[in-house]
Amino acid sequence: MKIGILISGRGSNMVALVDAVKSGEIPDSELAIVISDKRDAAGLAKAQERGVETVVIEREGRTREEHDAEIIAEMKNRDVELVCLAGYMRLLSPSFIQSFPNRIINIHPSLLPAYPGLDVHERVLAAGEKTSGCTVHLVNEDLDAGPIILQCEVEVREGDTVETLSDRILEQEHKLYVNALKLLSQLQSP
Repeated sequence: MKIGILISGRGSNMVALVDAVKSGEIPDSELAIVISDKRDAAGLAKAQERGVETVVIEREGRTREEHDAEIIAEMKNRDVELVCLAGYMRLLSPSFIQSFPNRIINIHPSLLPAYPGLDVHERVLAAGEKTSGCTVHLVNEDLDAGPIILQCEVEVREGDTVETLSDRILEQEHKLYVNALKLLSQLQSP
């Protein structure tokens, strides 16, 4: 299973996936490319340190479709079979989703369908929720609404801040994303 990863920032989920592929924890897989839409994304250096090819495809001055077409071409040139969004902060165009049908996955820091979109932890805390968590799901044309692959629940503790809750959920995201890819690699195996 050839994997391509899209990032926009620090790349901590990308690092978890790359390390799990390289160690064999995610079997029968290889990392084909990490693409960032931001030249200064900290995750680029982390991918390069791990021997993964990186490409920057900035979006300024172009439509989403034009930007996505260039990413699609880079993925197709490397025979990518599964696209993983790891902190990629841009909605994908319908043409991107159609280019990789049921082969794009995302990790989201809530128990979907609750709290799609941005500012999740702020909204969870403001609502007084007792639990939150993270979800790995297939990407479709609706924001954070594709079929759920795996979820992990995380307790919201008394006195939690956005940072403390975010840190605990991120720790679980790294494990959950790896487990989701292990599951998908098993489904791919003959």
